[in-house]
Amino acid sequence: MAKSSYSKVDEYGFERPENFNYDMYDNFMSQYIRILTRRAQRWSTLKGDIYKKSNTLKRFVRKGIPSDRRTSAWMHISGAENLKNSCSFTYGQLRKKIDNQNIIETIQIDLPRTFPDNIYFTSHEHLPTMLYNVLATFGHQNKEVGYCQGLNYIAGLLLLATKDEEASFWLLKALVEQILPQYYIVTMTGLLTDLDVLDDLVQRYEPVVHRHIHNIGMPWAMGTTKWFICLFSEVLPTETVFRIWDCLFYEGSKIIFRVAITLIKLHKQKILQTSELGELITCFRDMRNHETVINCHQFMSDVFKLSGNLSNSQIEKLRRKYKKA
Repeated sequence: MAKSSYSKVDEYGFERPENFNYDMYDNFMSQYIRILTRRAQRWSTLKGDIYKKSNTLKRFVRKGIPSDRRTSAWMHISGAENLKNSCSFTYGQLRKKIDNQNIIETIQIDLPRTFPDNIYFTSHEHLPTMLYNVLATFGHQNKEVGYCQGLNYIAGLLLLATKDEEASFWLLKALVEQILPQYYIVTMTGLLTDLDVLDDLVQRYEPVVHRHIHNIGMPWAMGTTKWFICLFSEVLPTETVFRIWDCLFYEGSKIIFRVAITLIKLHKQKILQTSELGELITCFRDMRNHETVINCHQFMSDVFKLSGNLSNSQIEKLRRKYKKA
């Protein structure tokens, strides 16, 4: 299909880069539309308590939650709905408690930096206002975290997916307080621990790649911090990120490592072809352009084939091994 037949803005409002591969995207979408239709039909067959944990629901989530079901599905499978129902205050009541000027000013500084290539954040007033409300409300009710850079990208994508300010708040709360281990506190101990866990896993799964990266001297923090802090937003195509989040909300933080291992395996040859730090960093930065990464359905299939049987218990064991003081 000719380039001119496509909008320069994708379905989520992001401007396509100048080097966007329209032919590759056309090949992907011609197949993916049929997959989306088939998955929507399959989800419509679920009866009863459809969000009760089961092998069927796990399989359905891994194959993708239809976009019109995402808000409800994410709220239930993440535990956000339980957080909302058990809280003594409504979201509206919590929002009225915003009064910390330091948090307010820090968030206001970050708002214009959030997705500057997205028309919904740059051309409309309501979405930045919603983003501010979610971040400020969360920052005021979670005193340990307050506000941390990176949360703006997560909350921003939550809003693009759900179009619901209240749901985005509870989902952000579930992520930060229940699913992710202390990534956003001042010391970032959870993040630092998980970078060591990733180092251990890469050494086990891809020892040649691990040795090459070590010899070049790239700290994992330099190449992969955004993978953890932003949960692959700003790193991978948006639809791919949402497919990852489907599984993250249901299966927990092990999904981050399974995705990380898969990205490294898919790019093994390109990584090994690098000879100095700048090339290696560029290789990690350009992973979003891999054909299989753009084809989110194929990518998620690869995630569960290439990363072995990595369990939450294995991750927790490694976290205890590398836990920072």
